[in-house]
Amino acid sequence: MSEIYNVGIIGGGVSGVVTALQLAENGIDSILFEQENSVVNGPPFCHLHAGGNLYPDISEAQCRILMKQSIEMAKLFPQSIDERPTFISVPKSEKYSLDNIEHRLEMLVAYYSELIAEDPSNAILGAPRDYYKIYTKEDLATLANRPAIARPKTADEWMINTIHLIDYTKLKTPVILVQEFGWNLFRLGAQAQLALSKTEKCSLKTNTNVSSIKDVSQDNLGYNWEIHTEDEIYKVKYLVNSCGFKTGTFDESLHLNSERLIEFKAAYVSKWQPVPGLIPELIFHGERGTPHGMTQLTPYCDDYYQIHGMTNDITLFEHGLVQSKDNMSQPEFDAGITQKLDSGWDTEEIKSRTENAIDSVANYIPSFQSAQVGGPPLFGAQQIPGNDPSLRVGEVSFPCKSYARSEIVKASSALTVANQIITKMQEEDIIPAIKTPLNSSTLLDSISKIDIDDLARELAIERGYPEALSRLVIEKD
Repeated sequence: MSEIYNVGIIGGGVSGVVTALQLAENGIDSILFEQENSVVNGPPFCHLHAGGNLYPDISEAQCRILMKQSIEMAKLFPQSIDERPTFISVPKSEKYSLDNIEHRLEMLVAYYSELIAEDPSNAILGAPRDYYKIYTKEDLATLANRPAIARPKTADEWMINTIHLIDYTKLKTPVILVQEFGWNLFRLGAQAQLALSKTEKCSLKTNTNVSSIKDVSQDNLGYNWEIHTEDEIYKVKYLVNSCGFKTGTFDESLHLNSERLIEFKAAYVSKWQPVPGLIPELIFHGERGTPHGMTQLTPYCDDYYQIHGMTNDITLFEHGLVQSKDNMSQPEFDAGITQKLDSGWDTEEIKSRTENAIDSVANYIPSFQSAQVGGPPLFGAQQIPGNDPSLRVGEVSFPCKSYARSEIVKASSALTVANQIITKMQEEDIIPAIKTPLNSSTLLDSISKIDIDDLARELAIERGYPEALSRLVIEKD
């Protein structure tokens, strides 16, 4: 008799691998299917979102959830966290109120303090009193006269390096420095893949495409699902659909209707001149989809920078946000976006969109005009359950027995989803009650930094990116 697995997971993105890791931590076997040859491919992420400060329009409730989930994921994958702060500003041309941003930050400090009171290990963003610092126009003028610091340690030192580069006369004051850290997807993917390969509790099937699934729960076979690939049929008791923006594909085969959006986005890799000292991630807020949509500059090693520009000629795309239709769970992109996802980009479009991204940054950092294309775009599509395109907190749904549909929007939700799935499996008597903590990370902790460094470098190069993108700006011991 062929093997029966407790859990079958389709999709090796962040949600799929974290679910498999949590199951393994608790002694539960799984089989994980990923169509690429390594885990954690798109959509790209570069920022922890510990407080949602990149999204001035979302609710305070979503901000609190993002902070809690980000802290949980940072504790799970510390070797992927770049501990440099984020500069938050609002150009004079934009509508956003600094009072509203400051009010939200005060709320987040109070909530962060509550999380630390519950568990002191949650203090990964530093002391609550240091979560953010406000700088007036007079503060900036004073700091501008101080010399740059190669490796800044204090908020003021990070701001000194920043103010040497930006044209702050275009910004409303005050500006803010906040402890929202960077997050390296290559390093997270490397650590997760190494851990999954090490445990006997997960059978990792890369380069494997799932062609169909079959519900056999009524046949009393001792398992509930058959997962069909090109070469084999796998038997599992519980099915996790973790296919990201393609989640609706298997829903349709099961005649499960769900309303959802999918959105295609891209970020651009640029190479710039050396600067005197490290700088934080830079955020210049603006209204999404307008010519002045938010500009985001993320620093990496060796003078590489990733750029988001929330305009239609940079990060956003015409027809890049599509909605499911009546009786159809899986939205469909047009031919142009589908070609990018399946076959790659046209060279001229890479050049033109990266140059547009460079121009958006140069509006605030004049010397950045000399930056050049540094590599192919980081791109992918994300799902958004429901019909609200501003939703940033998605979790999991259970549309039928022994079936979980992961619906994360941001990578930070992955651990929450994994734990919810394990809880549901216990309720359905798929697995016995579990007494060990659901946020333990013994398996991940067993992976050495050297091994993470090596595989993260391999993943970056294999996917066509500069190896510098696999390293942390703030190196860990």
